[in-house]
Amino acid sequence: MLKQNKPISKQRHLIAFYKPKSTIAEQYRTIRTNIDFSQVSGELKTMMITSAGPGEGKSTTAANLAAVMAQQGKHVLLIDADLRKPTMHYTFRLSNTHGLTTLLTKKSTFDEAIQNTEAENLFVLTSGPIPPNPAELLSSPAMTSFMNHALTLFDTVLLDTPPVLAVTDAQLLANLCDGTVLVVRSGATEREAAVKAKDLLVKAKARILGVVLNGKPVSKSDSHYYYYYGNE
Repeated sequence: MLKQNKPISKQRHLIAFYKPKSTIAEQYRTIRTNIDFSQVSGELKTMMITSAGPGEGKSTTAANLAAVMAQQGKHVLLIDADLRKPTMHYTFRLSNTHGLTTLLTKKSTFDEAIQNTEAENLFVLTSGPIPPNPAELLSSPAMTSFMNHALTLFDTVLLDTPPVLAVTDAQLLANLCDGTVLVVRSGATEREAAVKAKDLLVKAKARILGVVLNGKPVSKSDSHYYYYYGNE
């Protein structure tokens, strides 16, 4: 399953890997800790990261959260389940020839599709070529079967999904995950949009673990509030 390590692109923000002692990296670890405490009612092995709309930081959050989870010594699989506008192959500078779409359509094997990264214990399944039918693939029996198999090999599986209000993909994946984190951006995400996204996720029977607020301007004196994680 292991392939040659490849350098992580600095063009996208993976601060939890490049600057693990930074304030922002510490906030990702705080999010990780809060997620760990949310597991009192059962083990949480699969998690979906989504947002109400585009450009709110869900993919950056997913990548950094995966990195800090891997730093705990867990074997983590990060899946780019945004089959419409995928970004993880750019973030980690990986090939996207094989990925989730080729795996689900049996054009590649599990070992061909999963790639390791420069971050120890962190593996990535890129999206693969963009398909004409993303929703159908994500809701297929093949996706369920793949997730079940992945859980036999990895301690934690994270999914980066499309925005909730844009398409139905995130709602379709909600019942495959033990928990969901909703990402909102300060000054960009409208309250009504965030509430509507939450309502749609609840209707899809998602277990919402909390909300990550990012992009909030702060001074050095209160920089520890740059990322906030709380209940709904």
